[in-house]
Amino acid sequence: MRANFIISEVLHGLRRNATMTIAMIITTAITLGMFGGGLLVIQMADKSQQIFLDRVEMEFYLNPEVTERDPQCESDPCAQLRRGLENEPGVTSVTYLDKDEAFKRAKEIFANNPDLAENIVEGTLPASLRVRVSDPGQFDAVLTKYAARKDLGVDAFKDDRKLVQRIFSVLDGVRNATFAIASVLAIAAILLIINTVQVAAFTRRTEVSIMRLVGATRWYTQLPFLLEAVVSAFVGSVLAIGGLLLAKKFFFDNALRELYGVSFFARIELTDVLFVAPWLVLGGIVLAGATAYVTLRVYVRE
Repeated sequence: MRANFIISEVLHGLRRNATMTIAMIITTAITLGMFGGGLLVIQMADKSQQIFLDRVEMEFYLNPEVTERDPQCESDPCAQLRRGLENEPGVTSVTYLDKDEAFKRAKEIFANNPDLAENIVEGTLPASLRVRVSDPGQFDAVLTKYAARKDLGVDAFKDDRKLVQRIFSVLDGVRNATFAIASVLAIAAILLIINTVQVAAFTRRTEVSIMRLVGATRWYTQLPFLLEAVVSAFVGSVLAIGGLLLAKKFFFDNALRELYGVSFFARIELTDVLFVAPWLVLGGIVLAGATAYVTLRVYVRE
């Protein structure tokens, strides 16, 4: 009997304050959607970073004079440099690229940019040794040991980690901006919940007073107001999850399709959205429930 009464009161309250309820649902949905989007960006960044670090390389460019004397890196000092790199702990592969291979590689890299590709002249790019390690943490040790070895023919070097760091600094910025917007919207949602609960309690103050006179506890009379906020937040969280599913399909899958194709970024899978979904529901319920409870305790005295 009591449960039926509380359910009927909740439904009645949601209908009575329909406009504020809809506003609270929409605000909560957008807030949780932005927060969920930030979590997806974090997941994508973590997985993408692992992909990058597994593939990142360092490259030692050889002195042109050394290359002219030894085009295929078959004698010292080039061969000595190659042997030293191969014997370093954690080095998984050392690949020699002569000038012709460097030219072909550059042409392939800039195939989609004809202006740059046309300016690449055969024979002008230096030969190099490309080094891959099993643990990115070993980069510094190898670079420190060989980057300045002019005596072994090293003219310059390239560390792909700087590119990776720039890329992920962009992702970090997107994540931080998303969470910042979500924080502002969360404040708006909290204020809206407070106003909704206050208005609902005020419009039913006579009913609540009568129930208190006939022996109803304060918790029993205030529970419907709290549940109204929780139900609205739950609906908002469901809408937020639906929005993330749409974002996965129309943004992550379509807009980033080319980047996925070259394994530039890790793909956002359905399991990633499903992993985030329970946290959005829980977060919405906790946010609404805690805000409504504090509001009832502070502003509603009956």
